[in-house]
Amino acid sequence: MKPNTTNETISESDGYAKVRRETKGRKGKGVVTITGLGLDNNALKALAKKLKKTCGTGGTVIDEVIEIQGDKREAIKAVLEKEGFKVKFIGG
Repeated sequence: MKPNTTNETISESDGYAKVRRETKGRKGKGVVTITGLGLDNNALKALAKKLKKTCGTGGTVIDEVIEIQGDKREAIKAVLEKEGFKVKFIGG
């Protein structure tokens, strides 16, 4: 047996957390996606937990994207700026 060696690669951040509202492929339900953070998986899960608690909604981490249910962009922006990220809204 070979030991499990996972080489987890983390995408580099350009200094901005990109916040976007999406509805495509979700039967009209809106979610807010946060990308470009440049964090490892454990840090993403901890940040997602904090965002979900602040917004009072559900969410998940898929690959390097945090998804939060509903349209809570302003609350998410406040939390991310408090954590030290610069926030950029993408799309309408």
